[in-house]
Amino acid sequence: MNTEVLSVSSKGQVVLPVNIRKKLDIDTNTKLAANIAGNIIMLKVIDIPTADDFSKSLDKAQKWAKSVGYKKADVNAIIKAKRRSK
Repeated sequence: MNTEVLSVSSKGQVVLPVNIRKKLDIDTNTKLAANIAGNIIMLKVIDIPTADDFSKSLDKAQKWAKSVGYKKADVNAIIKAKRRSK
């Protein structure tokens, strides 16, 4: 693992060095998730699904639900049962 030392600007901004941005294909408007554990900050690149990606996932889920016998009317009961089990 390579360690880079970064500085925080007066506006609270941190600049990622170009070698990190290139290695992880980080460009303008790339979304990052920040996780904190103690005094450690971990950044992770996140991919926001497109509407087309979401539609494909929904189609896949609906096909699976149909294959196991779920019907639209079952959805609310499944959600309620899941919420009670928490």
